[in-house]
Amino acid sequence: MRTILAIETSSELASAALSYQGKVIARDTCGVQTHSQSVLPMVQDILGEAGISLSQCDAIAFGAGPGSFTGVRTACGVAQGLAFGADLPVVPVSTLQAMAQACRDATGASDVLVLLDARMEEVYWAQYRFDNEWQTLIAPALSAASAVTPDGTHGNVQACGNGLAAYASVFAAMPFAASGRSDIMPHAAQIAVLAQHEFSMGHAVHARDAQPIYLRNKVALTTAERAAKVHA
Repeated sequence: MRTILAIETSSELASAALSYQGKVIARDTCGVQTHSQSVLPMVQDILGEAGISLSQCDAIAFGAGPGSFTGVRTACGVAQGLAFGADLPVVPVSTLQAMAQACRDATGASDVLVLLDARMEEVYWAQYRFDNEWQTLIAPALSAASAVTPDGTHGNVQACGNGLAAYASVFAAMPFAASGRSDIMPHAAQIAVLAQHEFSMGHAVHARDAQPIYLRNKVALTTAERAAKVHA
């Protein structure tokens, strides 16, 4: 097992975790104004509890998205900064797959539908199946909540994520909603666990090459575009 520090800030929950000697040490905080102010103190606290320095880690993992535009940039930037300073590789991990792992940890489910609120009446979503390792049945996508169409060929699917609560009226008629777990969100604890596999598969990158995963091509309008929209 490698020693991997993980950072996750793609939603309103900010978290950090350390996979170390077969266990995971984690911290999280919610509701802070800027995640960049809360992550580093959590990292210092975790490393202090483990009794190691950053340079003793094998890699820095981060929740690469999809998720909040600012949040995934924050996680990527912090991971890059730490990795550059300690001369460590970086392991990007999908936030949606981390949610699937959290759902499996909580429910034991092997077939998981992940629904993360993307605002603007949309969700980031994907479907995964666990069979010794995670398989992607439906790749991460961004769509209207009403357009979510899970693969039903693998039996009952366990849904999770705050998209269930954000668009409850839309999902109410869908069979997966009744047992859905809207409390499950991306967390560094699962990022750290998944990063072990990613690292072993050779998916670590140099800090300069770490990139967030964006599914929304455009997150803001220019001043001219806003003006044109108002006068349209």
